[in-house]
Amino acid sequence: MQQQVNRNLTPFFKRLAGLSLGLAGLAMMPVAGLAQTIAEPVQTAPAGPTYADLATLSDAADLVILAQIRRQTLLTPERAPGLAAGFARLYIEADTLALIAGRSTVGAGLAYLVDVPLDAKGKVPKLKKRQFVLFADPVAGRAGEVRLVAPGAQLAYTPALEARLRPILTELYAPAGAPPRITGISDALAVPGTLTGESETQIFLATEDRSPVSLTILRRPGQQVQWGVSWGEIIDSAARPPAPETLRWYRLACGLPAQLPSNANLARDPAARRLATSDYAFVRQALGPCERRITQAS
Repeated sequence: MQQQVNRNLTPFFKRLAGLSLGLAGLAMMPVAGLAQTIAEPVQTAPAGPTYADLATLSDAADLVILAQIRRQTLLTPERAPGLAAGFARLYIEADTLALIAGRSTVGAGLAYLVDVPLDAKGKVPKLKKRQFVLFADPVAGRAGEVRLVAPGAQLAYTPALEARLRPILTELYAPAGAPPRITGISDALAVPGTLTGESETQIFLATEDRSPVSLTILRRPGQQVQWGVSWGEIIDSAARPPAPETLRWYRLACGLPAQLPSNANLARDPAARRLATSDYAFVRQALGPCERRITQAS
């Protein structure tokens, strides 16, 4: 028996005491041989995941699950190839508390592999009864088994994590669709104006689904540089930058290359080429860095 995907994200992250998911009558699903493919682990920084971490994990996962650990089994070294020093590989059996969001279904019980850091005494941490948010994909042909999408894809549940995840998942699963993934720069062209210091630069972005996205940078004498993003066919000169820590900001900050590719710069005049390069650098600086603290899916 399986739960259907809650694409509207309602209810979202119910407290354990108030959960009423009808799981009590569901039998634990059998787990066939567990896949051994697992990325090398990197311990999460003490400050916790960044917005980019959470957005990347949410975007990569077919399932975002709230689970409670029921049993952990330590794998022997010969069954844990590629295990990093200072880590242990665990076979986890967990109860599904909620399917938070997803593009697939999930059963009452889960099994997966995870690499966890040893504690200060070199011991394996006790995870039983602890609650975690999992970013995972189902394993084809193995009912009840999931594979974490990245080494950092098991995060300890906290109300703060809940609050940070909610807007990300809401945007990702919005009926109108999420903003497209940026894959590069198609073309860029800077055109000087009639006045000294006046110019307009258009930068057209490549996207995964080929939907149009463009940047506009306007310079006017005696005014601050203005820039914005148009998410569609119409190039809006009044477009504005995306708000920080939104999915549109994430798409740009984490998807744009560090520098404007020379072959994308359509201007022939050296001054115009320099202007396009400078305007692109201005946008990258205004967006800020795509900061990550945990290892992401490849």
